[in-house]
Parts: sequence; structure tokens; C-alpha cells
Amino acid sequence: MAGNRAVVYKGSGNVAVEDIQYPELILRDGPGVNPKNVGRKCDHGVILKVVTTNICGSDQHMVRGRTTAPAGLVLGHEITGEVIEVGRDVEFIQKGDLVSVPFNIACGRCRACKEQHTHVCLNVNPDRPGSAYGYVDMGGWVGGQSEYVMVPYADFQLLKFPDKDQAMEKIRDLTMLSDIFPTGYHGAVSAGVRPGSTVYVAGAGPVGLAAAHSAQLLGAAVVIVGDLNPERLEQARSFGCETVDLSKHDNLGEQIEQILGVPEVDCAVDCVGFEAHGHGPQHSEAPATVLNSIMQVTRAGGKLGIPGLYVTGDPGALDEDAKIGTLKIRFGLGWAKAHTFVTGQTPVMKYHYELMMSILRGRAQIAKAVNATVISLDEAPQAYAAFDKGAARKYVIDPHGILKK
Repeated sequence: MAGNRAVVYKGSGNVAVEDIQYPELILRDGPGVNPKNVGRKCDHGVILKVVTTNICGSDQHMVRGRTTAPAGLVLGHEITGEVIEVGRDVEFIQKGDLVSVPFNIACGRCRACKEQHTHVCLNVNPDRPGSAYGYVDMGGWVGGQSEYVMVPYADFQLLKFPDKDQAMEKIRDLTMLSDIFPTGYHGAVSAGVRPGSTVYVAGAGPVGLAAAHSAQLLGAAVVIVGDLNPERLEQARSFGCETVDLSKHDNLGEQIEQILGVPEVDCAVDCVGFEAHGHGPQHSEAPATVLNSIMQVTRAGGKLGIPGLYVTGDPGALDEDAKIGTLKIRFGLGWAKAHTFVTGQTPVMKYHYELMMSILRGRAQIAKAVNATVISLDEAPQAYAAFDKGAARKYVIDPHGILKK
């Protein structure tokens, strides 16, 4: 039997590449596996040889020690791979298929899945609706920053690329279909972006850049990206976004007015989440900052897309309320302005086919927008450290050395 190596969370600030068990079509006990999921048979699943697997900002929250993730958890929920084994109940996916794996694990059978709410599947996580690979409190499904991984419910979930050779030519773009491209797109769609819209995107990390590019694809007239990191803001400008350096300015409305002539936008997207900082030269952590600021600068009747991660357990939070996800949000302001809020994980399957076609037909250049950077599996710990320091890159792990750098 083949070996398997993976990126493993070792405790706050520490990841390592280690040997782990080769995947089977069953969920074995291990770090973070819900006891009710132990021994769960997955004859509806497949084993993938991982072609690409990406480092996500959501992974970084765990690695910083800002969640209740247990040491030993295998990381990684952004997976693209080749099918090398199929379960006996798999009918349509075949060995040799090159596929994108939605980060949401979804059964396809429950009420939520049938209504396209695959981000809150009712059958894959005994604790609460919704699940993901290699993530805290998500049922314990083994992560995919590895050489091989098991994916359940293959016929329902997997997006098969129509031509393997064509897909490998576009693999740096297509690898983004597992999470950040649909997530950024969902944020823009939830915010109501349409032709002619003015849009504010909070955060110039990979998801923020994906949201900005998505807003452009949807026809936005102006996309403004705000961040505290000059290097990431430069990346946003590289594909036509306006930017606001929030490390220098504490009044977001004034900065938007300098760009648009008015201190408000039609809609806004929060791509920061619960580790938000305040604005200005003396900024420090203030987790409700982005939510309050986008309410402030979004016009009355506007929509707010909130794909940024907010958690129910944050042991590193500033106060006892924030440790359980209770933040000081100016909800009255949002109510008075009749804002629409859309939150939660992204239902990847709702969008990934159309975004795949946009990539294959040359309409979307998401790899360029997020500065996709290919690394080896052994380079993952250094990439986590660089990403934590604000590198303006989306790290794409190539576990088998298949891609050209």
C-alpha cells in the first residue's frame, strides 16, 4: 500500500509535514473526529491522488490558535485531484477523472442539499449543519493538504473537468474552484453586485481578491478594496481595483468619497472575519470593525455579503463575549438602513460549474488575481509562516511535483 504525507496542525503557531494513514473508504478515529462519525462507511466515496491543495486563510485561523482545533488535525479543504479508487456505490465518477472537490461536504440526500444549501448539509456533521475537510468542529473528515485523500458522496459532489489536458493547462485557476473563487463570487452575488455597481471589498487576502475579481466579472463599475497591508493592496491594484490603505486612514467613508465623489457604495463584501483590526495608524484587534464599517458605508437598501469567517469558539479573543462569537455590532444601523445580510459558508456547488466554464473559456483569470504560487508539500510550513506575515500570495501545494513552477 502507498504511503501518505500531510500537513498536520501541531499546536498554536506550528504545522509540520508528517506521515499519516493512507485513506480508506471509511472514516477512522483520529484528532477532531466526532465519535458519532467514527467507523462511518463511505462506499459512495473515492480516493484521490491530490494534484493541488491550497493554503486558506481559514486554515490560518486554526494555526494561530484562534479556534478549538485539536493538535494532530490534518489540514486542508481546498482539493483538486485524480480519482484512483472508487467505492462500490459510485456510478458516474471513474478512475482517472480529474476533479474539483467542494470544500463543503454534502450528502445530496437531505432537505438542505436538495435546496442547494450544501453548506449546511444535515447528515455529515453530528454536531451541527455543515462540514468541511480538515477543519475544527466539522465532523472530523480528514484534510486534503496531503498526497492522498478520501472524498465521500463522490457522484453528487465532485466537479469533473471535461478534458484533463486542458484542465492541467489551467490548473492554477481551476484549483481555486474548491473554495476561494466560489466564496469570493458568493460574497459578490450576495451583496447584489450587478453591472454598474460600486462595491467595497473589506480585505485583500486571497478571498478578498477573489471577491474583487468576481465583482468585476459581474459588471461592477468600481471595485474598492480596503486593507492594512500595502503589498496586498498593490496586488488588488494589479487587476484594476481602487484601494484604501486602512493602516493610514481611520475614516473609510472619507476615503470612498475621494474615489467616488460620495461617501458610500452600493454594496459591500466582508472578506476579513473575526480577526479584524480597527483602522488607522494605531490599529489593534477589534473583531466587529469590518461589520460596522461596511454598514456605515453601504447605501440605504444595500446588501452586505459576509463570507468572512466568524466562529463560535475563539480562545484567543480579547474578551469573554468574543470568545463565544458575541461581538459589538451596530445592528440598529443596519436595521435603520434596511440592509440585507448574507452570512455563512459558501454553497460551492451552486457556482463551481459556471466558474469552471469562465476559466476554461478565458473569461476569468483568478490565479493572476490572487497571485497563485506553487510550492511543494515540504514547503508548506514556511508558506504558512509567510502567509501569517501577510504575503500577497495564494499558496498552491503540489504534493507530487506534477505542476510546472
